Amino acid sequence: MRIVFMGTPDFSVPVLEALAGAGHEVAAVYCQPPRPAGRGKKARPAPVHRRAEELGLSVRHPASLRSTEAQEEFAALNADVAVVVAYGLILPQAILDAPSQGCLNIHASLLPRWRGAAPIHRAIMAGDETTGICIMQMEAGLDTGPVLLCEETAIGPEDTTGSLHDRLSDMGAALIVQALERLETLVPHPQPEAGVTYAEKIDKAEAEIDWQRPAVEVDRHIRGLSPAPGAWTIIGGERIKLLGSAVADGSGRAGRAVDDRFMIACGDGAVRITRAQRPGKGVQDARSFLLGHAVPAGTQLGD
Repeated sequence: MRIVFMGTPDFSVPVLEALAGAGHEVAAVYCQPPRPAGRGKKARPAPVHRRAEELGLSVRHPASLRSTEAQEEFAALNADVAVVVAYGLILPQAILDAPSQGCLNIHASLLPRWRGAAPIHRAIMAGDETTGICIMQMEAGLDTGPVLLCEETAIGPEDTTGSLHDRLSDMGAALIVQALERLETLVPHPQPEAGVTYAEKIDKAEAEIDWQRPAVEVDRHIRGLSPAPGAWTIIGGERIKLLGSAVADGSGRAGRAVDDRFMIACGDGAVRITRAQRPGKGVQDARSFLLGHAVPAGTQLGD
């Protein structure tokens, strides 16, 4: 098929690779424009941009698709279908209508649960036991279109947004190839009205850990915000990111270290911290972190 691919971050790269590897003609790749990054604040192309150039594909990165010129350029590609995954721009109706067989979105949740910007983070933070990938026909509403294919995966007790992100990305790559192979015979299923939830974009203000919450919620909070933006607390006057945890058998005053091995009491129960990061330093496992930054029993976190 003749495809326009629309995606921007790392999550989208395996999908682009799968489409190219399946023999589809990728007429153009659309992604977000290069953004300033790093200490020098030099414009850095998005992961999809870099990979598309490595594959020898044409890359476009308009700041908007609302202009007549941008829409005409898109329509002139004469695509059979557009595949959209974590692109980052709203698609106007003229864009949705341009490919002869419409636009397909790869969404990282079991719709209609967790429509919106941060479905992976929210699923972990809410304690969902399963999530998955949906291939959806796009329409004007926010993730409201009918679903063509779904695949589930369990959310394990050690899963972080990072680990689940990678698993779902690979699942989406495989599932969209299946969907395109079967596109003529797949039956779109409208999303049910019951069970709709919205995955609001993660606000950095959410990242501070509230040790008064039960341990199961603190654990989900830490894993759901790992690796980014990273849940944090104050230890010895420093803002420390906590990036891995597990519910532990312990108790005490909320936010206080129960032992010398990074078990921290919560409002109910305790969590064992498994990975942490000091400002300007790399991520460390708990043992390495504690060698250089001890957190002895009785230390109060969050003050």
